[in-house]
Amino acid sequence: MPAALVIGARNLGYAVVERLLADGWAVTGAARSPETLAKVRAAGADALEADVTDQASVLAALGEVADRHGRVDLAVNAASPYGGGRSGPFGGGSLAEAQASGFEDWSAMPVRGAFAFLSASARFLLGQGGEATVVQVTGGSARRAMPGRGLWAAGAFGVRALTQAAALELREHRIHVALLVVDATIDRSGGDDDATADPASLAAAVAYLAAQSPRAMTHELQVTPALDRWVP
Repeated sequence: MPAALVIGARNLGYAVVERLLADGWAVTGAARSPETLAKVRAAGADALEADVTDQASVLAALGEVADRHGRVDLAVNAASPYGGGRSGPFGGGSLAEAQASGFEDWSAMPVRGAFAFLSASARFLLGQGGEATVVQVTGGSARRAMPGRGLWAAGAFGVRALTQAAALELREHRIHVALLVVDATIDRSGGDDDATADPASLAAAVAYLAAQSPRAMTHELQVTPALDRWVP
C-alpha cells in the first residue's frame, strides 16, 4: 500500500486526504490545529501536527510516515502560505504604498513555506532512495502579476521557481516534483458552479500527478474552471 503525507489537511488538503484514502493509499494528514487533526482522524487517516514553514517539522513528519509504512511515496503541500495575520490590503496593495511588513506577509511567507517543504522532502526522499512524487500547490498568481497584488505574485512566482529547481534537481533520482497551479476560486460550499473549482476535482489532479510514470512526468499543471477566466 503506497503511503502519502498531506500537509495542510484543512480544506483542499482534506479533499486530497479523502481522495487518496478512496484510492487505497495509507494517508497521513498534517496540520497545526487540533480541529483539523480530529477531522483527519475521523476520515480514517493518520494525523500529525506539523508546521510547513519549519524544515525540521516537515522532516519529522516524513520520518514518522516512513516509520509507520516503510517509505513515503507521495508528499503534498496544500497548506495556506499566509497563516492568520496579513498586513495591509489583499495581495499587498500597490507598490507605491507597500510596506516592508506587507512584503514579509505576502511575498516572503509563501516562499518560506515552499522552501521548507521542498528542501525537507528532497533531503528525505533522496535518503530513502528516490522513487516518489512531491506536489506543491500554489495559486494563479504564480503565472502572472496583477495591479495591486504584486507582492502576492512575487511570493507565488518564488514558489514556482523553487518547485522548478527541485524538479530539475530530483528528476534523475526518479523523484517527480510537480507544481499544481490552482488558477481559480475554490468552492468550499459543496456547490456545482462551473465558475469555481471544487476541492474534489483538485484532489483528482493531485492523484493524477501521483500516478504518472517516470517516462512521462508533468512538472506543472494549471487547472481553471470552465466558466472562469483562463489565461494561457
